[in-house]
Amino acid sequence: MTSGAQTLIFPVKDLESAKTLFTALLGTPPQMDAPYYVQYNVAGQEIGLDPNGASKGLTAPVPYWHVDDINATLAQLVEAGAEPKDAVTDFGARRVGSVTDPDGNMIGLIQAV
Repeated sequence: MTSGAQTLIFPVKDLESAKTLFTALLGTPPQMDAPYYVQYNVAGQEIGLDPNGASKGLTAPVPYWHVDDINATLAQLVEAGAEPKDAVTDFGARRVGSVTDPDGNMIGLIQAV
């Protein structure tokens, strides 16, 4: 079960410039500000800036769907025709993984733990 695409991650080359731009756009400072990731929370939407996104092959923003069981959801998506992309990784209070659809679009998944 999903509660929707609540996280959108943008790959960025210049984190400081991106942070300046998104702070102006969103009208609020980031809630998380680290050298490896910056995150904003606006109206229930998480907006992330990933300075390592390009090295992971990201060329555009990626929606991350929040799910109850990431392993079960990944298995269902692969059975439905998706290709595994990123293995499930633990990031503290979250587990994150992804697949690509038959057209090459990345689908990110997040499970709170």
